[in-house]
Amino acid sequence: MRTAPTILHLDMDAFFASAEQASKPSLRGKAVVVGGLGPRGVVATASYEARVFGVNSAMPMAQARRLAPNAAYLVPRFGFYRSISEQVMALLRALSPLVEPLSLDEAFVDLEAGGAAWDAESAQLTGERLRADIRAVTGLTGSVGLAASKMIAKIASERAKPDGLVMIEPGTERALLGPLSVRTLPGVGPATGDHLRRAGITTVDEIAEAGEDELVRLVGKAHGHGLYAMALAHDERPVVAERETKSVSVEDTYDVDIHDRTRVGLEVQRLADRCVRRLRAAGLSGRTIVLKVRRYDFSTLTRSETLRGPTDDPGVVREAAARLLDSVDTTGGVRLLGVGVSGLADYTQEDLFAQAAGEQVDLLEEEHTEAPGEQPAAPVERRWPAGHDVRHAGFGHGWVQGSGLGRVTVRFETPEDPGPGRVRTFRTDDPELEPAEPLPLVTREVGGGAAGLLPTPYPLTARGTGERSAELPPSVEPGLGIAEAEPLSADAGPADVTPDGPTQSTAPDPHDPPAASAAPATRRPGADPSAGLPQLSSEPASLPKSWSGSDGGGATSRP
Repeated sequence: MRTAPTILHLDMDAFFASAEQASKPSLRGKAVVVGGLGPRGVVATASYEARVFGVNSAMPMAQARRLAPNAAYLVPRFGFYRSISEQVMALLRALSPLVEPLSLDEAFVDLEAGGAAWDAESAQLTGERLRADIRAVTGLTGSVGLAASKMIAKIASERAKPDGLVMIEPGTERALLGPLSVRTLPGVGPATGDHLRRAGITTVDEIAEAGEDELVRLVGKAHGHGLYAMALAHDERPVVAERETKSVSVEDTYDVDIHDRTRVGLEVQRLADRCVRRLRAAGLSGRTIVLKVRRYDFSTLTRSETLRGPTDDPGVVREAAARLLDSVDTTGGVRLLGVGVSGLADYTQEDLFAQAAGEQVDLLEEEHTEAPGEQPAAPVERRWPAGHDVRHAGFGHGWVQGSGLGRVTVRFETPEDPGPGRVRTFRTDDPELEPAEPLPLVTREVGGGAAGLLPTPYPLTARGTGERSAELPPSVEPGLGIAEAEPLSADAGPADVTPDGPTQSTAPDPHDPPAASAAPATRRPGADPSAGLPQLSSEPASLPKSWSGSDGGGATSRP
C-alpha cells in the first residue's frame, strides 16, 4: 500500500452535456440531455441543470422527457467528444507514462511513476494544476480524486463533483468507507447489493464486521475474498497504461420490434460488416464470432462460434453470424441485435473459400448496380440529427434545433459568441445547407492566427530520477478551490441514437475560461510547493497518439 496519495482519478463533469453547452451559447446554464431520441433511446449524459429534475444517465429517454419536458434533447456527437478526450488524455500523459483510460471522460494516473508527485502537498498541487489546464485547453471542468489506491481515488473524485478536488490521506480510508453503502465498492451491482441487503448488510462497515468466511458463503469464494479486502480499504491494483482489447462488437436497438425473419437476417449481415470495419480499423482479427439477440420480452440470447483461426474477412463473419442466427427463435419479434468478434489477434488466417465466395457476392452486387434500364432509386430525404453541426452558405455555422415535416430549424451561433444566435428554418433539401464539422471550444492567437490551445513542453526535475524532459501543459492561475459534494451518478456510455423531433432551448449564461499565466519550470523535493509549475509558451506541441473509445455503434470491451 502506498504511503502517499499519488493515484489520481479524473472524471470530467457531465462530459457530453457540458461539451454541448460550451459549444452552444444558447444552452449554457440550461437543462441539456444527450442520448438516443427514439422511442427506445436512453440518456447518455444529463447536465447538472437537468439532474435537478431527476434526469440521470442510463434512464429511458421517454422518462427523461416526462421529468424535464423543456430540456434540450440532443443526439450525441461522438467524434466531437473524442477530440476533446484526446486533448484531456494528452494532459494526463504529460504528467505520467502510466495513464489508464476507462472511457472518453475518465482515467487513472500514477503521479509517482511520472515524478509529478511524491507526497500529499505535491499531489494536491498537481491535481489543482491539472484542473486548471483542462479548463484552459478545453473550456470544460473535471473533478479530481487523490488517494493511495485506485478504489479510494475514484470515490474521492465522486465526492469532488462537480468541478472540485478531494484528497484522501493514507490511513483515513477505513473511516471514509465505513458508513458508505455497499454499492460504493467496485463490483457490487444491483443484484449483489440486494443479496447482501437480504443478509442484513447495507454498509461497508457491516461487510467488514461480517467477516471473510461469511462473505464467501454469501457471494462465492472469489467475490467474497475481494469484497472483504475492499471493505478494509485494501486495493493493490496498479495503474495499467495499456489494457489489451478483448473484443470488438456493434449492436443496434430498434424503435419497433422486427418480426420478419428475412429483415432480421439482413440486419445481422449489416452488423457483421460494421463489426469487421471496426476490427480492421483497429488492425485486429478474431477467432470467435458472437451473436446477441434481445427478444420482444427483454430476454437476451447469446450464441458464439469459434473458427479454425483468426479472420477479419467480412464473408467469414457474415456466414458465421447467419449460422448462429439459425439457432435462435425470433418468432415473437426482436428489439436488439448485435454482432461481435473475440479471441482477438494481430494477424489473420484467411479462409480462402469464404473469401472467394465473398468476392463473388461483391461482383454480383456491382453487376446489379450497373445493370442498364433500371429505374434509379428515389432520393432519400436528408436527416438532420438534433444538436449536430451545419453550415449555411448565407448564415454561416450553426446547429440543428430540430427537424420534421420536411423542415429543419437551425440556430446560428459559435462557441465564441457571447449570447444566443438567431434561428432560421429551411427545407430539409435546401442546397445551401450542409453538415459541418464541430468548431473548437477554445482558441487563442498563436503566430498571428487562431489555433487550439495545446500542451506545451517544459523540463521537469523529479526526486531520485535526475534531469529528464516531460510534456506538460500550459497552465492557468491556480486557486479554483477544493470542494466536496455528494456523489452523483456517473455518465453512461454511448446510447442508441435515432434522430427525431425538435428540441427546445432557452437563454444563455455565458462564461469565460480563466486567463493563462506563466510559472517556473522546475520542481525539486523539499522546494517551495509552488515550484515545478509549467511555463507558458507560444509554440504549440503535437499531441501524442490519441486513445479512442466507443463510437456509439457498439463497444470495444476491455477487462
